[in-house]
Amino acid sequence: MREPAAQENRVILGRVSGVFGVKGWLKIWSFTDPIDRLLEHAVWSLNVPGSGWQDFEVDAGQRQGKGLVAHIAGCDDRDIARRFVQADIAVPEALLPSLPAGEYYWYQLEGLRVVAVSAGAEVLLGEVSHLLETGANDVLVIQPCEGSVDGRERMLPWVDGKVILGVDLSAGEIRVDWDPSF
Repeated sequence: MREPAAQENRVILGRVSGVFGVKGWLKIWSFTDPIDRLLEHAVWSLNVPGSGWQDFEVDAGQRQGKGLVAHIAGCDDRDIARRFVQADIAVPEALLPSLPAGEYYWYQLEGLRVVAVSAGAEVLLGEVSHLLETGANDVLVIQPCEGSVDGRERMLPWVDGKVILGVDLSAGEIRVDWDPSF
């Protein structure tokens, strides 16, 4: 275990879903694409239940079935590894690769207000709760918020240039071409 990184912005990239074997390995549910991109980070911040954020060195990891397994340095016992189950896995935001203009990490979109531009009027639909991957395109799940047009949840496809008109991270807003009655 290492001292936790100073108040850096952490980005959650996965979760420990269980233990694997008897030598302290962990089953990992990765939120990255591809899933093994998480293994590129040698140090993970884990939000250990009951203990808070702590940094750990990952000394081994690999794909296993549809997920990942990883080993934390010094954790060589299944019973010790159990304390990490359900811990979120994060890395400092500064370690994430830069994206080309017009591309965003999902965490950057969560919490943004969604404004529909329809028939020359602007209507607040709500804010992004989370995103879903459907195969054809990603989907924004919009929850109502203070000032939104109604109390409905909406799901909008991420179709750049057709549905998604623009994203302004500094303004905290996504502009969409969407009929508010949908």
